[in-house]
Amino acid sequence: MPALSFAPALSLLMAFGHASPVQPLRTLMRTTGRRFNPPRREVLSSVAGPAVRAVLAAGVAGPEALAMVRVERRNGPIPTIVLGGFVPDAAEQVYLLRGHLVRQGSVYYVDYSRTHFSLELLAAQLDDLVDAVIAREGAAPVVVAVSFGAGLVMDWLRRTQLAGGKTRVGGVVLVSPVCSAEDLLAPGEAKPSTLLGRAVKPMLEAKGKVPAEAVERARVIFARMFEAGAQNKAALALLLTRAELIEVRAAVMATISGISAQGAVERVQALRAMVPPSSYFTPELLPLTDAPTLILYAEKEGAVITEHSPAKFALEHACRAFFPQGECRVVRNPRGTPVQHASLLFHINNFQPYFSRFYRGIKNRKLLKAL
Repeated sequence: MPALSFAPALSLLMAFGHASPVQPLRTLMRTTGRRFNPPRREVLSSVAGPAVRAVLAAGVAGPEALAMVRVERRNGPIPTIVLGGFVPDAAEQVYLLRGHLVRQGSVYYVDYSRTHFSLELLAAQLDDLVDAVIAREGAAPVVVAVSFGAGLVMDWLRRTQLAGGKTRVGGVVLVSPVCSAEDLLAPGEAKPSTLLGRAVKPMLEAKGKVPAEAVERARVIFARMFEAGAQNKAALALLLTRAELIEVRAAVMATISGISAQGAVERVQALRAMVPPSSYFTPELLPLTDAPTLILYAEKEGAVITEHSPAKFALEHACRAFFPQGECRVVRNPRGTPVQHASLLFHINNFQPYFSRFYRGIKNRKLLKAL
């Protein structure tokens, strides 16, 4: 099964480099907190609102394509909705970021169906979920999305604008956005320059039914990538305990093996159906939202995103056209190995300051409005 997010995959292939001297203390505090207050995620069965019902009634997609939404309820002023990449699921995607997110408020995890996928249905679910979160929490959520998930959020915002609506979000964070097939495969490229491009090319270019062996080959590639990285015990020990590694590994491998061939193909087809952000420059589309927005690219995206990625070029050079209150940053690791695509696991200490500042800014805005 191809992966569009490499928090445990590509990143685990790299040594973290020089660790912070306080990292063992951070690990102890996190594991102690999880031991005494473990994550309790409730599956939401009541988020199929009017938008979802309309898509289902139109026959665009069936209920088997519905994503599962789980919530970890917390007291706090800023709820968060999380969308991961192809793998892992959302909770594993933000495994080491979770502590920060739950301190802000409730966290809603969106896990795509393992058997089917539909862009229209996912967008409808986000419409209904945002309304449900506002009703439950009394605050508009921040949407945090990674890799393929960030592309889904961009597509959702685009659809909302085209429909003449207004997305009610409190903020948006996009990590290593993959917004269209062109971000992975350069047009006219005979041989993909990215590892991910080589894995998904057969599914992106298939005219008819995708050969089962193409899906299985991609599944094997990424399972082996994860296993290879998991052997780097010295690097992993800086960030994860043995029990945590076992937990993350089991979850990621279950997702890789659990996504059906049909589900994998439909996710890739959804990517192929997305239009590059460079095509958004029309009056009815921009800006996508006035909410505070943070876009984070890794300093070394080359294993996943092509050198001439249209999304990366557009967002880096015209961020404020898409998001008037937005900024686009490159996350670097000056003390060790370069930050990889969507590396929220292995390079969490490099990403954390950006998230902290972003949420602090939203809190400050709320306080100013309350005065």
